[in-house]
Amino acid sequence: MITLHLLDVYDRIFGAYGPQRWWPGDSSFEVIVGAILTQSAAWGNVEKAITNLKAAGVLSVEGIYALPEPELAQLIRPSGYFNAKAAKLKALVNLIYERFDGSLEAMLSLPAAELRPLLLATHGIGPETADAILLYAAGQPVFVIDAYTRRTFSRLGVTPRRDTYEGWQQLFMGALPPDAGMFNEYHALIVRHAKDVCGREPRCTGCPLLEVCPTGGRGLR
Repeated sequence: MITLHLLDVYDRIFGAYGPQRWWPGDSSFEVIVGAILTQSAAWGNVEKAITNLKAAGVLSVEGIYALPEPELAQLIRPSGYFNAKAAKLKALVNLIYERFDGSLEAMLSLPAAELRPLLLATHGIGPETADAILLYAAGQPVFVIDAYTRRTFSRLGVTPRRDTYEGWQQLFMGALPPDAGMFNEYHALIVRHAKDVCGREPRCTGCPLLEVCPTGGRGLR
């Protein structure tokens, strides 16, 4: 059964890597900012941009709302695509002010079924970013799908009927209990595994998933 297989994979990579304690951030808003800045960027560069925002005293809904967009772009320059990302951050804080009177807590308290469409309708927020906000900032049981997940589980032979973001998400959310803590840990572990072992050129020797991976098994014969 897929349920047992996905839980088995989770147990194996958790046993190999331990808890990842994601998402890095001192506040829900910092997590949201990180989720936007990490688009097409290495996390080390995102950290530099966040450090700049903190040093300028604007890492808050109010701070970014009041900051002129060109100044915001310069502060987040290390994250790349800084003009586009400044526009995305501005769109997000505008949503918080226009729909929730500037209250991030009010926005994050919405059920996922209500908040997700609002996020997806906001400039620069796609499914992966929206779900990262829902899971890591709002603590809601929504599974985040990324390229690491697709690559790893395709090699494991676990794929949805439809190769779409929604198809992959339904595969996980339909097979696992709706547990935000587990979804958080599972996604972080997948990223860790894909970066350390199951890269574009997989390093199958010693892989904690080798026993259940048909791709790795063929490659080592």
